[in-house]
Amino acid sequence: MVTMGQCYYHKNITFFYNNSGKELSEHWRPKDVVVVGLGLTVSMLVLLTNLLVIAAIASNRRFHQPIYYLLGNLAAADFFAGVAYLFLMFHTGPRTARLPLSTWFIRQSLLDSSLTASVATLLAIAVERYRSVMSVQLHSRVPRGRIFMLIAGVWVAAVVLGLLPAHFWNCLCALDRCSRMAPLLSRSYLTVWALSSLLVFLLMVAVYIRIFFYVHRRVQRMAEHVSCHPRYHETTLCLVKTVAIILGTFVVCWTPAQVVLLLDGLDCKSCNVFAVEKYFLLLAESNSLVNAVVYSCRDVEMRRTFRRLLCCLWLRRSTQDSDHCTSSIQTGASTRIMLSENGHPLMDSTL
Repeated sequence: MVTMGQCYYHKNITFFYNNSGKELSEHWRPKDVVVVGLGLTVSMLVLLTNLLVIAAIASNRRFHQPIYYLLGNLAAADFFAGVAYLFLMFHTGPRTARLPLSTWFIRQSLLDSSLTASVATLLAIAVERYRSVMSVQLHSRVPRGRIFMLIAGVWVAAVVLGLLPAHFWNCLCALDRCSRMAPLLSRSYLTVWALSSLLVFLLMVAVYIRIFFYVHRRVQRMAEHVSCHPRYHETTLCLVKTVAIILGTFVVCWTPAQVVLLLDGLDCKSCNVFAVEKYFLLLAESNSLVNAVVYSCRDVEMRRTFRRLLCCLWLRRSTQDSDHCTSSIQTGASTRIMLSENGHPLMDSTL
C-alpha cells in the first residue's frame, strides 16, 4: 500500500514505473530495436563528428582564438551528449527493469548535464557574437578571460542541473508528483527544464534579430557612400541565411521534446506522451550532430582542416607524410570576407 509522504528508497524501478503507468518491456520488441538501432547510429555520428571538430580546433593554430574556444566547448558538450545517449542505449529496453536506482539516476543525470551544457553553450555563442559585432571587435581580440568564465559557468550550471534530480528534485518521497516519462523525477523538474530551454531559445531569437538589424543598417549606410557592390547585398542575404539556419535547426530539434516535457510536467492525463517520447528525445539528441554542421562545417577554414585531418588518417604511409600533414594543418591559411567602415572590421564569416 502506498502512503503519501513516505520515502521509497528501497523500492526497485518496476515499482516507480507501475506507479506512473509507464510500461516496462520484458523482452525486445520491434519498437525497442528500432529506437536502439537509431540511437546507436546517431550517437556514433555525434561522437565522430564532434571529435573531428575538437581535433580541428586543437590542431590548427588559426583556431586558437576565443570564439573558437566556445565552438570547441560546444563540440565537447555535444560529444558528452553522444556518450550520455550511448550509455542510455545500453541501459534501456528490457534492461531498464534490472537497473538499480543509482544507475537510473546516473543515466538521467548524464543526459540532463550534457544537453544543458550544449544548449547553454549555444546561448553563450550567440551572446558573444552579439558583443563582438556591437563593439566592432575582431573575434581574435575578445578577452580570453571572459570566454573561460562563460565556459566555466556553462559547465557549473550543467553539472548542478544534472545532479539535482538524484539528490533533491525527485519523487522518491512524493509519488503523487512523479513524472510519467521519467518515473523517478518530479513533474516540476521537467516543467522547469522545458521552460528553461524555451527561455534560451527566446533569448537566442532576440540576440540574432538584434545582430541582423544592426548589421543590415550598417550595410545600408556603407552602400550610400560606396557604389552598390554586390558583396554588400550578399552579406545581408548570408546573414539572413545563417540566422534562419541557427534558429530553424534549434526549433526543429528541440521543440517536440520541449512540448512533451511540458505536457508531462503539467500532468496532462489525456496526452499520450509515451507514443512519441523516445523519438522526440532522439530528435533532440540529433541536435548535437546538427550543431557541428551549422556552427563549424560552414566555416571555410574549418572544412579545409577537416579534409587535411581525414587525408592524414588515410594517407599516412611514412613519418615524412605524417609530418607534412601536421605542418599543413597547423599553418593552414584562413580566408575571411571582411567588410569595413573607416578601416574597422564589421563582421566575418564566422557569424
